[in-house]
Amino acid sequence: MRKGIILAGGTGTRLYPITQVVCKQLLPLYDKPMIYYPLCTLMQAGITDILVICTETDRPLFQSLLKNGHQWGINIEYTIQAKPEGIAQALILAEPFLANSPCALILGDNLFYGHHLQATLQAASNMTGASIFGYHVANPQAYGVIEFDQYNQVKSITEKPAIPKSNYAMPGLYFFDNNACQYAKKVLPSPRGELEIVDVITQYLNNNNLTVNILGRGTAWLDTGTPDAMAEATQYIAAIEKRQGLKISCPEEVAFSMGLIDQQQLTVLANQLIKSGYGQYLLSLLNKNFPDEMH
Repeated sequence: MRKGIILAGGTGTRLYPITQVVCKQLLPLYDKPMIYYPLCTLMQAGITDILVICTETDRPLFQSLLKNGHQWGINIEYTIQAKPEGIAQALILAEPFLANSPCALILGDNLFYGHHLQATLQAASNMTGASIFGYHVANPQAYGVIEFDQYNQVKSITEKPAIPKSNYAMPGLYFFDNNACQYAKKVLPSPRGELEIVDVITQYLNNNNLTVNILGRGTAWLDTGTPDAMAEATQYIAAIEKRQGLKISCPEEVAFSMGLIDQQQLTVLANQLIKSGYGQYLLSLLNKNFPDEMH
């Protein structure tokens, strides 16, 4: 059974001073804490056993917000990242939790939304080896960049290249088989002093065991690591939710739609938040029949 990892550690220095007292994954993106968005992405992929990696200071806050996940029909555990040393470090820290299971690793500040996203995530989860995504961006030099050959096969992946070889960035969501932890242990610190996730993925590429799924124009991927990016994400979420009357990345709704909780539990959760529009929205779900995914 595939397990999930949310990397919510780090210092958030690009967001100072607002992250000097609270980590960015607990900050709001419109009407929800930021961490709800990656959490729902994992749930939509069919993952119900999830590890949150955070700092020792932030762990009580995450536990107060997310608890053990049972209220949403899932299991959430926590482990400490004493010092941020790269994304690949998450796989090493998660090794006891994974217990040789395949995993999906998502960054705590990444947001995904779009038509048929749930089907795309579940298809990636069912693949062998490593499965990552490619997303066309205007500024690829800020990300890990995927290079394709003339046959549209992956040729290389380079972290933050000065001269990008394509406009396809690699979002912060990765599906790995049970070799990921061992591959991560082989990674040496980069010139930035970090264990780069690109170096883990390159090992899969060299073993011809890597799949890249292109996220098309119907899918939004937002990285919310800067004040501008957070503001843009909030505006995007607000516009979609107000237009459609449907919420993006609402864990109660995702859990209910996937059969993880029943009407009685949804009512309990809604009543706890009844003084807000969020709680009223949850109650409205009891009388709706949704023919398609929209989380």
